[in-house]
Amino acid sequence: MIRIGIIGEIGSGKSYVASKFGYPVFNADYEVARLYQQNKKIFTKLKKILPKYFHSFPIKKEEISNVILANKNNLNKIVKIVHVEVRKKMNLFLRKNKNKKIIILDIPLLLENKINKKKDILVFVQSKKLEIVKRLKKRKNFNQKLLKKFKSIQYSTNYKKKKSDYIIKNNFTKKSINDGIRNILKEIT
Repeated sequence: MIRIGIIGEIGSGKSYVASKFGYPVFNADYEVARLYQQNKKIFTKLKKILPKYFHSFPIKKEEISNVILANKNNLNKIVKIVHVEVRKKMNLFLRKNKNKKIIILDIPLLLENKINKKKDILVFVQSKKLEIVKRLKKRKNFNQKLLKKFKSIQYSTNYKKKKSDYIIKNNFTKKSINDGIRNILKEIT
């Protein structure tokens, strides 16, 4: 099985690119959102360590935002609890897809949490800063301070780029992405 890890800046279009490969995708952001909605154990653990912030289940996105913005250490506390569960979901995904030729890992903290393996193929999604900002501002709950907190726990763009085997330039057209994916798949299969 070939594992392709999609990395890049927040808002660069990683999930979109991952979905266009045509192979099974593990989307960590989607799994986190599901955990907040469906996993009462996560709620109980978060309420225990941050009782001031969590009041009812399911957990609302704005509650998470408020917790993170209130104290810089809160994000790390949340990550420690949530990522254990996300890793379990990923391992389940890997077992379920073990006979697939290729799988895609769309995990924002792939490198930071040392989830990638040596043989993984890393694809960096590169987008222009102005395009990223424009796209992020369109998001329903866009918050500049929150964005900075998330970026603070991520490796730099330059580091991620250096670690990557391939770069897909995302100018937010289907053609640029499809061409990039086609070239990568041609080379690795």
